[in-house]
Amino acid sequence: MSGLGPQRELEEAAALERRRQRELLRRDRIFNARIRTIGIDKDALDAQVKEKKIQEAAEKAEHERFAHDMKKNDKLMCLLEERQKNEIKDLNRALVEFQKNFQKPETRREFDLNDPQALKKDRPARVSDDDPRCTISGMQKFMGEDLNYDQRMKFQKEQLREWSLQQQKDWKNALADQKLADDLYDKFRIDLDRKIMEEQKKEEESRRAVCTATKNFNRIQAAELDKKNELEKAQKMKDDMDEITCLLRGDFLSENPNQAIGPWGKHNVLVNRWKGMNQEQLMEIREFQKEQALEKLRVREQERQRDAEWDRQRLQAARAQLIWERHQQRQNQDQRRGLDVMNAVLSQEQKAKNVNLKEEEYSNVPTDAFYAQFNTTTR
Repeated sequence: MSGLGPQRELEEAAALERRRQRELLRRDRIFNARIRTIGIDKDALDAQVKEKKIQEAAEKAEHERFAHDMKKNDKLMCLLEERQKNEIKDLNRALVEFQKNFQKPETRREFDLNDPQALKKDRPARVSDDDPRCTISGMQKFMGEDLNYDQRMKFQKEQLREWSLQQQKDWKNALADQKLADDLYDKFRIDLDRKIMEEQKKEEESRRAVCTATKNFNRIQAAELDKKNELEKAQKMKDDMDEITCLLRGDFLSENPNQAIGPWGKHNVLVNRWKGMNQEQLMEIREFQKEQALEKLRVREQERQRDAEWDRQRLQAARAQLIWERHQQRQNQDQRRGLDVMNAVLSQEQKAKNVNLKEEEYSNVPTDAFYAQFNTTTR
């Protein structure tokens, strides 16, 4: 609880301070003649509406221009994409034609391994002695029997020359195709850059026009603002003079005590205008305090007398209780003595009765039994 008390006090002090600040701000707004205005400034409202319409028209024109530019760019990009697709189709078609005309499967070196007509074209293992198919592994031709060496070497050289020429031709065709594709791409890029430059130039011109219009509009607004500030300054000086005159002639600085009287009567005091109590009010408060002190002494005297009466009654009750307890103790002692006497008489009577009964039993029992019983009792 010791930790919560200061925290709660700080929160209450902060809330009180916030409430006081809000009240001061509200009072400044209400009693400040420079800020408070009565009625509506129609000219200012019309000027604001006109400015807003001009701004909305400029924004609308700007949006329409951007929309037109976006549509034009979209059409241009669609045309460029379509042209690029057509060029890709042409290149693919040319590649297919080239493979069909100059890269046939029959011209490949490994075609004999994948030829579907290989078995139909196959010949016997050896047709003659100069058969080139007679290899070492076929055991058809041995060392020293190579009779067609010159023709075979000549044929191989011719074949290598044909292959080299074919490769050179294919390489030249590929370079020509690549150069044609590069030229087309460069031309496309040049056209695209030219159109982009034109669009940028148009955009800069439109932006320059918008900036010029904005500068003119800002210049007009600045002139109107300067004029408005001059009028406000003159009005402020006039309000300041009126306020100073009102304060000098008013009741606040003169400390008139009647200004603290509220609208609901003399006893309703305005706290923000109250300058203190007069001598009559102070005397009334002192008389009331004296009456309160006398009333407090009278109440204390009554309480003292009531406490004394309660103490006297409590002592009398305690004394009566002590007397009654002593009387009760004496009665109990008398009853106990009577019971003791009665018990002693009854005990004597019982003993005498027991003695008589034993004598009667002894007189009726034989001698041997009497001795046996006597021994048993003596034991």
